[in-house]
Parts: sequence; structure tokens; C-alpha cells
Amino acid sequence: MVRVTTGARLHFGFGNLSLSHERLYGALGAALAEPRVVVDAERAEAPTVTLDVEGGVRDREALADDLCAYAERACELLDVSGAAVTLRETLPRHAGLGSGTQLALATLAGVARAHDRAPAARERAPELGRGGRSGVGVATFERGGFVLDAGHPTARFTTDRPDVGSWEVPAVAARHPVPDDWRFLVITPDAPPGRNGEAEDASMRAAVERAEPGIADRVAGVVTRRVLPAVAEGRAEAFGAAVAEVGRLNGAWYADEQGGVYRPPVGDLVATLDDDPAVFGAGQSSWGPAVFGVTDASRAEAAAAAGEAALDAAGVDGTVRIVRGRNRGARIEGE
Repeated sequence: MVRVTTGARLHFGFGNLSLSHERLYGALGAALAEPRVVVDAERAEAPTVTLDVEGGVRDREALADDLCAYAERACELLDVSGAAVTLRETLPRHAGLGSGTQLALATLAGVARAHDRAPAARERAPELGRGGRSGVGVATFERGGFVLDAGHPTARFTTDRPDVGSWEVPAVAARHPVPDDWRFLVITPDAPPGRNGEAEDASMRAAVERAEPGIADRVAGVVTRRVLPAVAEGRAEAFGAAVAEVGRLNGAWYADEQGGVYRPPVGDLVATLDDDPAVFGAGQSSWGPAVFGVTDASRAEAAAAAGEAALDAAGVDGTVRIVRGRNRGARIEGE
């Protein structure tokens, strides 16, 4: 029996969506210790899957379909007969926390180790339909930490998503460990899932076709002069303010697609968090509805209270977590 454990990731935004610049996308994000994906796998004569997840899981049937598809594809890529795959813990689907990539790669790694094969997650991720735009999910599965990826050459990767397997996962341009005393406030409101699949592709195409190139220049300045120095020097307050600004700038690209700089009800949550001194910066992770805030260990309790207050003010239910960053890749245990 092999067990693979990996955590969620936050996606702070992209460096560029305009076709006027040399490189497209270029994502930044960070690995989280929680919530987690936990997958067990063992050799079998054919691919089989089981959900053994405690508590209520939204879209359970769709989750089972995803797991089955990833297990079958992993067996094909590895050229093995099969594996019995059991999902023990999972991330909320399409909430902005990287559920698809982490589930796909955890399944691949479990099947591979069960058959004494190397997962080669980065090389095989495109064949699983992952890593086509953002490389953050693959990079955090590999090593954790804060990651900035290099994006794609614009001339080769334009508005149309290429066929599955025909791209390479963006290289890691910069990686830093998340400081031990940093904490992330993660709010998952009870709201419709974020964009995914064909709807996400259509929204991204529309955003790229309309993207104002000047915003990318502003994002680049924030990333190089504020985000990277703050994480390298361990300054949580400066980092929080900087990634929040990256999110706001990205929101200008997406406003027509999601109904504003943030999708509902994220805007209301962020507005409340912005007024709380325990939260250094807040924003939307990917397409949401997950909301992040940056804080530190000394303010963690106050930040959690701020998260609950934000949900109350917005009139929505949801889950509030205070979590650490994760500075290692997925844990693979067993023979």
C-alpha cells in the first residue's frame, strides 16, 4: 500500500495576460499544509477507485469521475495493468485551491510508486491535462514553498488552449520557503464553484483578448520590487500587501468575466478583511470562491476571528482556517 499526501495551494495571480508582451501568464502562488489530498494506491489487475472521505463532499459523483479518469490515465501513461486507488481526504472542488492538479498528481504518484515506477510528475502533468497555464500547482506538488513560474512564450501559447499533452509545464523562475512564523487565513465561502473546464477556457480566452498590456507592467513592478523581496526577507506584512495588489491588478483583467475585480461574494469578504489589522493583505485565490489573507503566528487567532466576522458581514456561511505554508513536496510513503 502506498499513501500520497499533498496540500492545497493559493494562486495569487498571473504576471501577464496581454498578447502584446513576450511571455504569457507567469503565475505566482504558495503551497499550504491544509486542507489536504490523501490518496492510497496498491497494485491491481485493473484501475479501480473508491471514495472513503469523511464528511459531506460536494459533487461526490463528479469527484469519483475525476478520480477514475486520473487513475485510468495514470495506468496508461505508466504502462501498468491497474491499481486500486482510494481517496481518503480531498480539497473542495473548483474552489481556487488547486483541487484538480493535486488530485491528478497524487493519483499518478500513488499508482507509480505501487508499481515501482517514477511518477515524473512535471513531465506527465500535461498528459493529465494539468499545468497548461499556471505551473504553480505542479511546482508546489514537487517542492512546496512560494513559487513564481516563467509562463509561456506568447508566440507559441496564445489565446487558444493547446491539445492535452502538447504543452510543457512552465519552469520555476523563483522559489522561496514560506517563513515558519507566517500563517495564511483561508476562507471557503458556501458559494458556487469557480470557473473550470470549458467555461474557464472561454473566460481566459476572452480576458486575454481584451487584456490591457499596461497592467502587466504594473504587476511586474509589484512582483520584482515588493513580492520577491518580502518573501526573501521574511516580511509578512509587506508580502501580504504586495500579493493583495497583484490580485487587484489581475482582477482588472477578469472584471468582465467575473462581475468585478473579485467574484461575488469575495469582494465583500476582502473589504471586511482589509479593515482588520490582523490581516496584512487579502484577495481571491484563482477563480475563487476561496479567499486568502496573510498574517503571522502572533495574530493568527485575531485573523481567524476576522475571517468569521467577514462571513457574517457578507451574510454567507463558510469555513475559516488558519494554516501554515508547506515547504516540501508531496509525501509518498510505502512500498
